[in-house]
Amino acid sequence: MSALRMAYLALALWGAVHPMLWFLRHMRDTGTGLSGLIDAWYVNASTTGLTWDLTIAALTLTLWVLAETWVRRNWLALVAIPATFCIGVSCGLPLYLFLRTRPVV
Repeated sequence: MSALRMAYLALALWGAVHPMLWFLRHMRDTGTGLSGLIDAWYVNASTTGLTWDLTIAALTLTLWVLAETWVRRNWLALVAIPATFCIGVSCGLPLYLFLRTRPVV
């Protein structure tokens, strides 16, 4: 595996674990669960802007994954879509790049 692919994989793992630790910490500290976390995304203009920024990035990544998957027939790359919406763009994007750069057989 190339160094670039290993970097993508490492970033995908980091993007899955690191933000989740903060989300879980917030839910534990506030005791509000997922609904409290979602409410916190809209607590002020700054967090609302960041939420929309990430939502637009996630939709753009999804469109890119679908378009490239259709052309390249790399069906495994579709895994990046649920990773993006269930975990975040910080996991979905590097995961997609990792899957996209695998050697063609």
